[in-house]
Parts: sequence; structure tokens; C-alpha cells
Amino acid sequence: MSTIRGARERARVEVTAAIKDEARKQLAAEGAARLSLRAVARELGMVSSALYRYFPSRDDLLTALIVDAYDAIGEVAEGARATADRARPRPAPYADRFVAVAGAVREWALVHPHEYALIYGSPVPGYSAPMDTVGPASRVGLVFFGLVRDAFRSDGLAVPPLARELRPEAERMAADLAPDLPPAAVAALVAAWAQLFGLISFELFGQFNRVVEAREPLFRQAAGELARSVGLRGAPAG
Repeated sequence: MSTIRGARERARVEVTAAIKDEARKQLAAEGAARLSLRAVARELGMVSSALYRYFPSRDDLLTALIVDAYDAIGEVAEGARATADRARPRPAPYADRFVAVAGAVREWALVHPHEYALIYGSPVPGYSAPMDTVGPASRVGLVFFGLVRDAFRSDGLAVPPLARELRPEAERMAADLAPDLPPAAVAALVAAWAQLFGLISFELFGQFNRVVEAREPLFRQAAGELARSVGLRGAPAG
């Protein structure tokens, strides 16, 4: 009986993967708003009723794709952080680690533009993301907050200035996101996070066309400036 159960579970995993792979092809060709379970089933040679046993609705399939994308980009960010932490002969300065993580996120986005668009592009009409997406969506942010937290604990953070009118909001964000960090650092990191993804989106969605040619050097320069705006310290000059 266990052998039969195992075979069924493997078959389900394989069919689920095939459904998601075909759905990603549709994302690339048609966009998320036009994703269709019937079209996926047709391309796979399945009847719609069979596919519904795996994903009862389009929104269930979209959620699975969104979770996969967030997990994939989160894994890349976590891996880049771990590699920078293990740099030899000594760990990279915190600003350099920020740039390394940012660069890894950008590279993933360039290789997976349609999945990036699914999670960081325009909302899909009629779709409301469930709580299942919150944890995966937090992974990249947690990497950056972890960097700032470690820098703060090891005296590697120069806490940036904070405008008086922003302090109440900064304190609220800090209480929600990182109560162990100075509110000024949290506000600066949220702003840097938004600007980082703005840079990636500009490049990915064509706003840099006929404007920026050397995009990787521009990105690395901008990411370094964002790291410094948060208060992360880089290698000494000279």
C-alpha cells in the first residue's frame, strides 16, 4: 500500500509541476490577467475537470505561482547574503553585502522577468493575494533587515538623520517591522528598498531604453548609495 501511495504522490508532484510550468509559459505569452485554467489544461492534454483537482480556481494557481516566485527570489537573496558573510580573508563590509544582495535580486529579475512582473508589477485584476503569500513575500525584506540589524549590533551602522515630521511614522514602522532598530534606520531602509525595486523595474519594463546603456554599473553605483543612505558602512577608501 505504501508503494502505491508513494507512486501516487510522485505522480501528483509531477503533474502539479507540469501545470505550473505551462502556466508560466502563459504568463510570458499572455500576462497574468489572461491566465486560464482551461487553456493550461488544453495545452497539457488534460480535461478541465482533472486540472481542477490540482488547482480549484485560477486564483489558486496564481497563488501557487506567486509563492514560488517569492520563494525563488528570497532564496537568491539569502544565498547572496550567506556568500558575502563568508567572504575571505574577512567578511565583506555591510554596504558591500547590501550591494551583493541587491545585485543577486536584479540578476534573478532579469532571468525571470515575467515572474518578477507577477510579484512586483501591476496587480492582477480581480485577484486578492491570501495570507499564504505573506511569509514568502517577506523573505527578501528580511535579508535586508537582517543586514541592518547585524550592522547596528556590531557598530557598523551610522544611523541616518530623520526629519521631525517623519518621526511618528518611522516609530510606527519600527514597532511593526523591527522594534530592535532605530526608527531612523527603519525609515531609511524602507525608502531604500522601494528605490532598489524601482531601479529594477525601470530596467526590466523598458524605462531605461535609449537612456541608460551601462545598466549594471549604474545599478551597482545606485545600490551602494542606497546602502550608505541607510547608514551601512563600506570598505575604507584607499
